[in-house]
Amino acid sequence: MKLVDLSLPIDDAAYEVHKVAIDRTSHQAGIRKLNWVMMQRTLLGKIRFLLGKRIIPAEYFHDGEFLSLEMVTAAVHCGTHVDYTYHYGTTSEGKPSQYINDLPLDRCYAPAVVLDFTGKKAGEIITAADTAAAFKRIAYTVKAGDIVLFRTGRDSLYGSKDYFFNYPGIDISTIDFLLDKGVTLFGTDTMGIDLPYPFMMKKFLSTKDPSVLWPSHFYGRTRSFSHIERLAHLDTVPVSGFYLSCFPVKISKVGAAWCRAVAFLNE
Repeated sequence: MKLVDLSLPIDDAAYEVHKVAIDRTSHQAGIRKLNWVMMQRTLLGKIRFLLGKRIIPAEYFHDGEFLSLEMVTAAVHCGTHVDYTYHYGTTSEGKPSQYINDLPLDRCYAPAVVLDFTGKKAGEIITAADTAAAFKRIAYTVKAGDIVLFRTGRDSLYGSKDYFFNYPGIDISTIDFLLDKGVTLFGTDTMGIDLPYPFMMKKFLSTKDPSVLWPSHFYGRTRSFSHIERLAHLDTVPVSGFYLSCFPVKISKVGAAWCRAVAFLNE
């Protein structure tokens, strides 16, 4: 069996709309932090620390190194992640929306199929008719429980500002098409499932029609579904015949969470 990573990282060196900060404490600096934070937690400890009696010198550690420590500050929508109904609104299908930890785990490990939409331009949408035609091209009959992945090739832009503005959106008709087939989880290698912000805003400002604002996300209030954003390397896996694992990180009371999306290939 071969494993293929289909994920993007949380990277503080990449361009992001939401700030990403990673505070990295090195192995050497970790000794100072250990002594400053851990060794003076009580009043007596502080006194002994200031007197130099409650300190672990660097020479007590092999190679003068302690443990590294990284503190990550990032939105749950950075890196490859899974969205669930609480992200879309407070209700879904007339019931209270569910947090990401409520997403059934059996949806996150299932047969996957890749549809090629690399020919779609930025600002265009992937319709139900487009999706049906894509399935026909690869002679695949979609099944309930499948994870359907939309390949646009835009993961190649990751790290640049263009990644956020150059991709096609996924139409509500496509979501209906998938849900009617029993597909409750789908994914894309773009930054989001709706049109990029400039296209959306241009349309809204010219029409003042609120229905053009994040329509596919907000459709999760009408019909329940989950989706993966910011996938990568979909060109390195077959169009079908493999399983995808995309279990989200367990974070309390959030609408989305990071995941490590991995394809399991039988070779």
